[in-house]
Amino acid sequence: MSAEVQPPDNAKPRDAGKELSRWITPLWIFPVIFIVIAAWQWHDTRTRIGGLQYELAKRLAEADILGKEARDLAAVTAEAGRRLETKLGLLESRLAESQSQQLALEALYQELTRNRDEATLEEVEQLLLIANQQLQLANNVKAALIAMQEADARLQRIDRPQLSRLRKILSKDMDVLKSAPYLDTAGISLRLDNLAAGVETLPLAAEFQLPELASSGRTAPASESAWLSFAREAWEDAKRLVRIQHMDKSDIALLLPSQAYFLRENLKLRLLSARYALLSRDGSSFKSDLDASLDWINRYYDNKSKPVLDMLEALHELRDSEVGIELPRISASLDAVRNSRLARDRGNR
Repeated sequence: MSAEVQPPDNAKPRDAGKELSRWITPLWIFPVIFIVIAAWQWHDTRTRIGGLQYELAKRLAEADILGKEARDLAAVTAEAGRRLETKLGLLESRLAESQSQQLALEALYQELTRNRDEATLEEVEQLLLIANQQLQLANNVKAALIAMQEADARLQRIDRPQLSRLRKILSKDMDVLKSAPYLDTAGISLRLDNLAAGVETLPLAAEFQLPELASSGRTAPASESAWLSFAREAWEDAKRLVRIQHMDKSDIALLLPSQAYFLRENLKLRLLSARYALLSRDGSSFKSDLDASLDWINRYYDNKSKPVLDMLEALHELRDSEVGIELPRISASLDAVRNSRLARDRGNR
């Protein structure tokens, strides 16, 4: 019996492999690889596209939320902008109003300043006129200095640089007045008035005054007759009719009552004339009136009585006073203040 030789078991796989290798050729390998790669890329691309879509959808949702918030914020911002514009308009209107008020206040201040300066200059001029009158009419240096110091104080209060020249001139005039010799014009004038009023009390040298006769101290007896009593009283009256007096001067003028009256009035006029000469700074007339008064008192009045002696002493003291002093003038200060007023008026025009 012939036996078929059976191939070994491992020969079938080899044949299958050969069969498979027959089918799997290099031409089929590349398309398969390409297909696999394409499938992998398609799957990867799809996965990435899906991720991108998800991310895009997420970003779009966030952008939508952000856009909504931005729109809300824009609306709030627009509303705030409108409010700010309203407030800004209100502030601008208030600013314009405040600026107009400031301009009005500045104009009012300038007007008040001009009025104040003008009023101050007028007051200063009036004070200087008063000081000049005190110097010319009353020769009162002290009162003139007080008025000028008050004028300088008012100029100092407004403190304007353009008035410094006026203050310098005013200060110079005050220094000149302070250096002038002092004369108590008011005091001398008052003393002359008192002396003129006391002329009425001065006794005349030829004025006889009967002394009071002392009573005898004897009383008439009760048994004295009426005739004896009448004779005794008549004798007493007769003794009072005649007076014998010793005269020291042989040339004493005897004056009638009317002449004595005119003498007193003329003496008063002389003293008042001396007062006028004092106020006029007329030294020669002042001394002449006092000399005449002294001469009349020595000639016609009783030089032993105390009132006459007091008046003579007072007149001698007054005659020694130097009243003819020429006081300085303040015309420079008056001219300066008037020029300042004129310059201010021209500047305002």
